[in-house]
Amino acid sequence: MYRTACPIHALLAFAALALARPAGAAERSVFSGLHYPRTHRVEQTDVYHGVEVQDPYRWLEQDVRESPEVRAWVEAENEVTCRYLSSIAARPAIERRLTELWNYERYSAPSKDGGRYFFTRNDGLQDQPVLYVQDTLDQTPRVLLDPNTWSDDGTVALSGTAVSDDGRYMAYGVADAGSDWTTWRIKEIDSGKVLDDEIRWIKFNGVAWGPGDHGFFYSRYPKPAKGTKYQSASFDQKVYYHRIGTPQSEDVLVYERPDLPELNLGSKVTDDDRFLLITASKGTSGSAVLFRDLTEPYEMPRLLVGSLASQEHDYDFIGNRGSVLYFRTDDGAPRYRVVAIDVHHPERARWQEVLPEAAETLEEVSLVGGRFIAQYLEDAKTLVRVFDGDGSPVRDVALPGIGTAAGFHGRASDAETFYVFSSFATPPSIYRYDVTTGESTLLRRAEVDFDPSDYTVEQVFIPSKDGTRVPVFLAYKKGMVRDGSNPTLLYGYGGFQISLTPYFSISRLAWMEMGGVFAMANLRGGGEYGEAWHEAGTKLDKQNVFDDFLAAAEWLIANKVTRPDRLAIQGGSNGGLLVGAAMTQRPDLFGATLPAVGVMDMLRFHRFTAGRFWVDDYGSSDDPEEFAALYAYSPYHNLEPGTEYPATLVVTADTDDRVVPAHSFKFAARLQHVQAGSAPVLIRVETRAGHGGGTPTSKQIERVADEWAFLVENLGMKLPDGYTEE
Repeated sequence: MYRTACPIHALLAFAALALARPAGAAERSVFSGLHYPRTHRVEQTDVYHGVEVQDPYRWLEQDVRESPEVRAWVEAENEVTCRYLSSIAARPAIERRLTELWNYERYSAPSKDGGRYFFTRNDGLQDQPVLYVQDTLDQTPRVLLDPNTWSDDGTVALSGTAVSDDGRYMAYGVADAGSDWTTWRIKEIDSGKVLDDEIRWIKFNGVAWGPGDHGFFYSRYPKPAKGTKYQSASFDQKVYYHRIGTPQSEDVLVYERPDLPELNLGSKVTDDDRFLLITASKGTSGSAVLFRDLTEPYEMPRLLVGSLASQEHDYDFIGNRGSVLYFRTDDGAPRYRVVAIDVHHPERARWQEVLPEAAETLEEVSLVGGRFIAQYLEDAKTLVRVFDGDGSPVRDVALPGIGTAAGFHGRASDAETFYVFSSFATPPSIYRYDVTTGESTLLRRAEVDFDPSDYTVEQVFIPSKDGTRVPVFLAYKKGMVRDGSNPTLLYGYGGFQISLTPYFSISRLAWMEMGGVFAMANLRGGGEYGEAWHEAGTKLDKQNVFDDFLAAAEWLIANKVTRPDRLAIQGGSNGGLLVGAAMTQRPDLFGATLPAVGVMDMLRFHRFTAGRFWVDDYGSSDDPEEFAALYAYSPYHNLEPGTEYPATLVVTADTDDRVVPAHSFKFAARLQHVQAGSAPVLIRVETRAGHGGGTPTSKQIERVADEWAFLVENLGMKLPDGYTEE
């Protein structure tokens, strides 16, 4: 099988690699036949508030597409990683079983737009899901968009859709190689004709159809300078209106704030086409909302709620009834509430509370069939309640178990909505929900090659370092004996108000089938218990997140689920930072680590792409007090010579323009340099892939097979009889 991160010819080419290696990249023997490339170190000293900080791998910050030296380093590292992973005897059996498990039909919940139903389907091993449309739920669906035809290698993906009110057009976003940059096109739904319209330089946003369906509102950044597309920080986003059939150069500027170039601007149009709403934010939390009455052709957007200069609270638009707009907000309610604001009287004293703050965290609200459908989290598990338009309770939605329900989208005029339910050992099931009667009707249930009754899911609450009660989910195959010998994978995130809930994953199922215990910790910094829980894991308090994670690891050991040499940790993005911080603070606690697409240089993250948005959570090295906190845990800067670090497989991708791969490059290079123990330190750099979104199925299977094989080798696992070699 062709494997881009570890090409099929790699073993043959490995012997010739030294001949092609650039100056300064000669091999050095490390241990047990593993040879790392000798990574060049430079004299680079930065001074932060009087503190000198060395950055010897600064040159690895160059874009791999633009720098032959960095590209050669990546190829050399991938060759080393390939040879190591290919030598693991269990890997072929793991990939074979993953392929078998992955090969099942996967559907999204239908959405109803423009009088039609839309959903995606993957027949099992297709690289990208296919978008279907049908006029009624019992009609045979037809293919509307098949991204598998857009590229030979499956790396071009559908990244968003928007259907016009009359159901005539669909605007859709196309992302290449996992990049956050998307190009939007328009398709006639009935004829299948793709129009000539092409809208470029959109990132972190979709589009919103305007009245009459003649065009849509969208936000775009200026075209980046040559060679900076995947690395430069993006500023000066503006809102435009695009009319169908015209070139992008003629799009009408709707809103800009050159005095506040850091604002991120998103557009929505109310279901009745009355108002354009522009949400403005500087970071990942907090917002302000402007509105424009679309019945007034010359009206300019006006501030409705919040402050453009400093966003202290979230205001998530739900829907409207005439001039009254409904928002989910943490303003006056750390676990969120729903308020009604009349655009004619937006003063805070005139707000009406529709749904008060509850004991559970209000995660999402939709207005469907004239009723509010509110999705809450109760100890990181989904609870769904339905309320009348005045906020009076109607009923709870009867879910089929403890797990995660997602969906419930629609319009105020719809009588139905759809949702998906799953859990760690429960494959996804899709339901139609009748808003009037409260009846849930099963539409589809995933058929996966395993027996859910063979597995157990439990939730425990463990004390963190400061006594904070932290939830941890455990999932494992029945019959697990707590004798301290079980290979265990601890997963976490802990940031940006993102909540981790129990949902189905083929990779985790395979891990449990192989005899592993899967543990997921709900750390501070997430959104599981509202804004106070989130803030307790940000900026000067970020260490709380790592303390929670380390406490979970210690609990697993103390309660004889596992022991250090059989405990692995995993996380991606902010979770990659989590893994990096945990392993540098307690290298003795783990047998293996899997940091993926992580933020590893906490002093320079804000200088690249989306990094400037993360200052809300992390703080900035430009601030003296925040610099001290960041420097104290920054994974790249806290790797110490002479330390025995656990076996580590760093994972990143060359087109990741969310967390630029330089973070992983620098971390892996430094870790290889300081490693005093015999455990391997490898980096796997995927090609034509990004931060995770749109990754082809084939690449996902290969990556997971590599990760699980790495854990099998380094945790000393013995695979069950079902994992046999052919």
